[in-house]
Amino acid sequence: MSKSEVKVLVPKLRFPEFRNAQNWNPLTLGEVSDRITEKVGERQLTTVSITAGKGFVSQAEKFSRDISGKQYKNYIALKKGEFSYNKGNSKTFPQGAIYKLHEFDEVAAPNAFISFRFKDEYVADFYKGYFENNFHGRQLLRYITSGARSDGLLNINPNDFFKIILPTPVDKIEQQKIADCLSSIDELIEAEGEKLDELKAHKKGLIQQLFPSDGKAVPKLRFPEFHNQGEWKTKPLDKIAENLNSKRVPITKKDRIKGSIPYYGASGVIDYVKDYIFDDELLCISEDGANLVARTYPIAFSIKGKAWVNNHAHVLRFENACTQVIVESYLNSISLEDYLTGMAQPKLNRAKLNVIPIPLPDLNEQQKVADLLLSIDELIRPQIQKVNYLKLHRKGLIQNLFPSLEEVEG
Repeated sequence: MSKSEVKVLVPKLRFPEFRNAQNWNPLTLGEVSDRITEKVGERQLTTVSITAGKGFVSQAEKFSRDISGKQYKNYIALKKGEFSYNKGNSKTFPQGAIYKLHEFDEVAAPNAFISFRFKDEYVADFYKGYFENNFHGRQLLRYITSGARSDGLLNINPNDFFKIILPTPVDKIEQQKIADCLSSIDELIEAEGEKLDELKAHKKGLIQQLFPSDGKAVPKLRFPEFHNQGEWKTKPLDKIAENLNSKRVPITKKDRIKGSIPYYGASGVIDYVKDYIFDDELLCISEDGANLVARTYPIAFSIKGKAWVNNHAHVLRFENACTQVIVESYLNSISLEDYLTGMAQPKLNRAKLNVIPIPLPDLNEQQKVADLLLSIDELIRPQIQKVNYLKLHRKGLIQNLFPSLEEVEG
């Protein structure tokens, strides 16, 4: 896209003091930034990668080891505040992701990444809004010469990468104002996210004390009225719940319904059924009563009523709702490595699922424990909603504070 092709527009939402200011300039990334090519050499820095949706992570965290090998000395030395483009495609960023380094002071980034820093006259944090909204990816489509290579990276020339256009306010103060607005929401999201993490950690710690551990038959923490009630009894899961896998009914594509029915997979709620489908098979569960869908990590979540379930999930039904709550919490708190099959993508098959030992007290104590866990969930649930709302609000702001690609090209 050349600048002559660009129709310069202002965003839908603009701060009052800038409403009569000049239109934004259609500057290229090459005009507002400088490429970073300095190699690490002999310096010992943390090697990193980029994870879509998260940003920079150490290779040790992402791959369980440093994968740089002999290429390490050719890695790029990247400092906090500088940016890298990972040419690997993902569901979130099909044409690759761009992130600013803030997690480390200085790192070694793969030389397959394209790294750059913004010039002093431009506010780096302003441009993060474009990258988060994949403004770069939709422009890069015309420059990607073919699909992913054998190493999983897209074919794109660095010179073409720096041709992407990022409409920029003439006044640096307006750039800063937008960056500060987004930063203030980020701080709020982070604060609310920390509250959520604390609630989850509290629940996890409580579960560790509410269930027997280390081969013991009674938990460390027990309600006073049950102190003399004796030991918890351990049973295999198939003696506690009815497996409904055999009652799942494959639904042909022409009969699939889009709308308000939740669709579950091996990782929880994937989506509500739409015009497309994620797996080869879609199955329907319409049993009355509470159901539990078991999966790998974390292992369990609850559903009620009618749902679509793919063939990567197990479906169980419990006679008592309190038993379901306890089993779900217990499965999510323990390691299941001994029950998994497969190496690259560990799975929990039905035979292994059936024999997982579950410790349970009598029904009265189950109800008491379940009520306590549910009371914590009542605190966690609105906190999750609050964090999700803030993220959605931020996304909406970005769409209005920046020109859209369609508006710019139109």
